[in-house]
Amino acid sequence: MFDMIQRDLILKKILIKKKEDQDLRLDRWLRINYEYLTQSFIEKNLRKGNIKVNNKKIASKYKIQLNDEIKIFNFSEITYKIKKTLKSKIIIPTRYKNLFNSSILYENDDFIILDKWTGIATQGGSKINISIDSIIKKISDKYNLVHRLDRETSGLLIIAKNSFSTKYFGKLFKDHLVNKIYIAICQGKPKNNQSSIELLVSKKNDPKKYINTLTNYKVFQSKNNLSSIIYTPKTGKTHQIRIVSKHLSCPIVGDRKYNKDNKYNLESLKLNAHGLSFCYQDKNYEFFSVLPKHFENFLKNNKLKK
Repeated sequence: MFDMIQRDLILKKILIKKKEDQDLRLDRWLRINYEYLTQSFIEKNLRKGNIKVNNKKIASKYKIQLNDEIKIFNFSEITYKIKKTLKSKIIIPTRYKNLFNSSILYENDDFIILDKWTGIATQGGSKINISIDSIIKKISDKYNLVHRLDRETSGLLIIAKNSFSTKYFGKLFKDHLVNKIYIAICQGKPKNNQSSIELLVSKKNDPKKYINTLTNYKVFQSKNNLSSIIYTPKTGKTHQIRIVSKHLSCPIVGDRKYNKDNKYNLESLKLNAHGLSFCYQDKNYEFFSVLPKHFENFLKNNKLKK
């Protein structure tokens, strides 16, 4: 087996020729075409420069273009399939399966709308055994996440059930045609009850580089130095809502990263991806999350309206 693996180690080159592949995220394209490649493998090897596009080190969110050349160094189909087989033997506890099934808000032949619960990661990592991604891969290797939520953020998550819907949603997100609404409970109150915030946010994997973000917000209610704020982000960057809240001097309750003066340090993050709307194949869809119990209880205990 070792000799087979050694012989299989090659430089894999792929030239993008299909029009339907254009503008698809690099990580999604890799997972569609090489189902045994995990997201953690892709992210790790992109960081190391073992996966390149046109001989350049690139990020997972890079949008593929026609005639792009993708190179995967030290490519070993046998090794990856062995690792995938080992991963497939990981048992998902029944309680997680039940939680997943009870959290499905809507499902058709092409996608699932999941009302994600607080505390589960969207994708796996070096210290994460169970995630939404690992659960859906137990259902079908064709299922793909088309966007992400932080581990502690509850709310709506789209899961594509086939390659067509994966590409379709990829295009919708690229063109900013998926409308998102977040609800957050924050400490303090912004100076303005309603405004738009343009903010430069540092890139997750390169703190020296910054990305423009745009977020609209409206204060729904304010009481006892707490505010319920409705956010409608027009861009989708990592921790965008949490960073904007900190910028407004009213960080989110339970945010241990951006709320250093966290009065409610025993509380979980009070951020909910509450609304999603989009047009899929000429049909309009709109969904709303059911606020988690810990969210509702905090509102009630602090005499804030639901």
